[in-house]
Amino acid sequence: MLQELRAENYAVIDHAVATFGPGLNLLTGETGAGKSILVDALALLMGGRATSDVVRHGAEKAVVSCVFDSTPGAEAILEANGIDAEGTEILLRREVNATGKGRVFLNNQPATVAVLRQLAPELALVHAQTETMGAFDQAQQRGLLDRFAGINTTPSLGKELSIDLRERLKTRKGLDPVQAGENIRTAYTLWRESREELDRLSADEQERLRMVDLWSFQRGEINEAAITGADEDALLETEKRVLANAEKLYTAAMSAHEVLYENEGSAETTLAAAQKHLEELARYDSSFAEPASQLANARAIVADISSTVRSYAENINASPDRLAEIEDRLAALDKLKRKYGKTLADVIAYGGDVTAKLLEIENRDALIAEAKKTVAECEHAYTCVAEDLTETRTKAARKLEKLAEQQINDLAMKVQFRVEVAPQKEQSFWTAVGWDHVECLIATNTGEPLKPLEEIASGGEMSRVMLALKVSVEEGGADRTRRRIPLPRTLVFDEIDIGIGGRAAEAVGQKLKALASHQQVLCVTHLPQIAAFAQSHFLVEKSEREGRTRTQIRQMKDEERTSEIARMISGATVTETSLKHAEQMLKASR
Repeated sequence: MLQELRAENYAVIDHAVATFGPGLNLLTGETGAGKSILVDALALLMGGRATSDVVRHGAEKAVVSCVFDSTPGAEAILEANGIDAEGTEILLRREVNATGKGRVFLNNQPATVAVLRQLAPELALVHAQTETMGAFDQAQQRGLLDRFAGINTTPSLGKELSIDLRERLKTRKGLDPVQAGENIRTAYTLWRESREELDRLSADEQERLRMVDLWSFQRGEINEAAITGADEDALLETEKRVLANAEKLYTAAMSAHEVLYENEGSAETTLAAAQKHLEELARYDSSFAEPASQLANARAIVADISSTVRSYAENINASPDRLAEIEDRLAALDKLKRKYGKTLADVIAYGGDVTAKLLEIENRDALIAEAKKTVAECEHAYTCVAEDLTETRTKAARKLEKLAEQQINDLAMKVQFRVEVAPQKEQSFWTAVGWDHVECLIATNTGEPLKPLEEIASGGEMSRVMLALKVSVEEGGADRTRRRIPLPRTLVFDEIDIGIGGRAAEAVGQKLKALASHQQVLCVTHLPQIAAFAQSHFLVEKSEREGRTRTQIRQMKDEERTSEIARMISGATVTETSLKHAEQMLKASR
């Protein structure tokens, strides 16, 4: 939902702030007050084209910003573009300077217009007089039809596909639309991954042969080294230190042995004398029995240590040949580590990897045959599921076009309307949402051929058609739709009432109110019949201050709404009759 919109030095606006609420938000005001300018400002924040014309005369730059409630989809887009999310809101800001250049910020972090365009369908659909953004392109038309049918082709965030497609295909007839949406995502993922694997195995033959030579050499070099273990170099380093310091080690070990055991005043001799005296004391005082026992244990420990160091000294082999052998071995191992990894464990792992790659290449023909079989199975699965989806969409299209045509004709238009579902079965058209090209066609005059909507409808007609479509989807669509498929947060219509009046205007107001019961709607209107349905009514007005025209926006209270609707009825002079009429309209709209 759009919470707030700000504009500074934008066109005739010096500074304006509007805080919107849920439901139907309507903007009214005198012609030329700047109502559509606010819609254009929001369109700019949805990624619209910026020019220097939007900068207020005399200002260095125009700044527009808004605050939306965050959605899981919007947060995923921010994360994919390296932008941090901030709580439950998303702040968009765009600056345009007098040269036409500008900057974009999301949550006060630098971004690009491309990211704004990615976010737009997740946050708002803007139907302006100058352009229709994110409303009637092929993807949005397909999305409306899917919503009507209850088909959810939008994957759940953070949820991996875990559907057994083969089991689904055995009983694919009669699957509900939600299952059809899940199936097409799964089928597309499996097909794409199988094609990628086949492409990898079928890589350029010359490159493959070059890599075989390299990997064979690397495997041979590692195997020839016959590494005994990941710690071989550490053990050899220890042995090298011993050999390089053999004389010092022998002297130290023998000296320790003599001090502990051999000398006349050795530790063992001294402990033996002390033990004898304590044993004598223990004969008369039993409290000395334990100390005497401890000395006996100490003598045993000293004897063991003495024996260990003597044995170590006797086994020292000051062999220059062995030292040279170790140094050569360590040099060879270091060479391998420089080429294949920081540690011997890395070298061993690398050898395993190249061995596996060579084995794969040796079995390449068999692997390619298996990959082709998998691709064929996945192609068949995708085809089956896509055909199911086409059938489901086609049935839903026939229902939607009847409802939409009736709704459109209620809005002072006399049209023929059709929703065309055309399967494009070439693999270049396969996507995660199927192969169907969905397009809305319209004929605004009897006897005229049906043509794409954007070729026929004017700006006001386009907005009315979109309103009728949205109402048809929300009121006539599958019940599961509202439970499972997220709604676009905000719909924006600019001057949807062009060329209508009377009952048609009241019908537009009723449809806007019905649509606003499901999602936030923001609409610019000149008609009192529509303004009476507002849940939040904003007045856009111009004033002159210090020789400059300024546009401001403010939300009106109930009594102010009566006066504004009366003005819309009678013009500049508000009469008692128009006030009473306005009161009746407000009462009837509730």
